[in-house]
Amino acid sequence: MAENVYEFSVKDIKGNLKDLESYKGKVLLIVNVASRCGYTPQYKGLQELHNEYNEKGLVVLGFPCNQFGSQEPGSEDEIQGFCSTKFNVTFDLFSKVDVNGGHETPLYSFLKESCPGILNTKQVKWNFTKFLVDKTGKPVKRFAPKDEPESLKKDIEELLGH
Repeated sequence: MAENVYEFSVKDIKGNLKDLESYKGKVLLIVNVASRCGYTPQYKGLQELHNEYNEKGLVVLGFPCNQFGSQEPGSEDEIQGFCSTKFNVTFDLFSKVDVNGGHETPLYSFLKESCPGILNTKQVKWNFTKFLVDKTGKPVKRFAPKDEPESLKKDIEELLGH
């Protein structure tokens, strides 16, 4: 098994391969997102976290996912357009991924193994599940979809050393 998230490469929203090693030394908030979900308004809170903490070392990474109620049916261009026009998203977005099942992206396999959910479940239950990763690339905490981004501030600040 991988030792940290820096060992993974993923495709950004434009389809370019990006090594997560480029985020070394940063605190990461990795979220599976969707445009047509009841939790979609959390984009606003995620962007607010990005605005408040990005210069202090937080990077928000959004991974669109269509596995839950087909709530992310659009193309990458449509997703990016929706995020930027509806929520002024400027944090990093990636190509659509599967977070569960036979085609799940290896990054999510690692995140789920490192930070299981309630009752030690591995599966991601819904969109807007959040994984907090420390500056060494180690996943340290998993948050449920219902956890509002603002409620993560204390944990983020601890990892940033503020």
